[in-house]
Amino acid sequence: MSRGLTSAMETAVSADTVRPFFLVDLEFSSPIYIWSGTGDLSHGGNTYIGVGDLLGVGALQETTDLGAQGVNLILSGIDNQAGTLLHKALTEDYQGKSVEIKLGAFNSSASIIADPTSVFKGFMDVMTIDEGADAATISLAVENKLIILENAKERRYNDEDQKIENSTDKGFEFVASIQDVEIVWGRSTGGGGTKNTSTHPHY
Repeated sequence: MSRGLTSAMETAVSADTVRPFFLVDLEFSSPIYIWSGTGDLSHGGNTYIGVGDLLGVGALQETTDLGAQGVNLILSGIDNQAGTLLHKALTEDYQGKSVEIKLGAFNSSASIIADPTSVFKGFMDVMTIDEGADAATISLAVENKLIILENAKERRYNDEDQKIENSTDKGFEFVASIQDVEIVWGRSTGGGGTKNTSTHPHY
């Protein structure tokens, strides 16, 4: 069985006639759901707005290493309902919000075959608008979730940073004061201190 595909989907994509479609989840404060067909489509408790051929999904790439391969989403000919939804999205702080792209298929009765598989998960990066004479095109660059591995961590092992997680946590309270302390162990202090005379083996 192909990775990520249910047996029903595997059968569907290997059939003589394939009826594929994309579902796109854009997790704004008020999530936007669109799909590459026409009309409304219900799936997973959500209603997807059909934008038909106006939706373009860039090449989905997978590498043998842990490289973060992004993808571009393009919505052209913006008008009416789809345009209203994306105009609302453009008024928000969208960068870093999650995106998921799923590949699905219909059977001969136009019913969704169980189950659409997730082919990409990532975060919104840059959205650009190209306004033409008759219509506009919106292009959204989406970064792979693996991009997180390339970001430098800005956390510190100190008391102030730990209190960001838990204001009452004192686990790092004395880190700053002990960093230059010399701890004498197992030898004479030279000042009348006690010398370790233990005959037990040291591990």
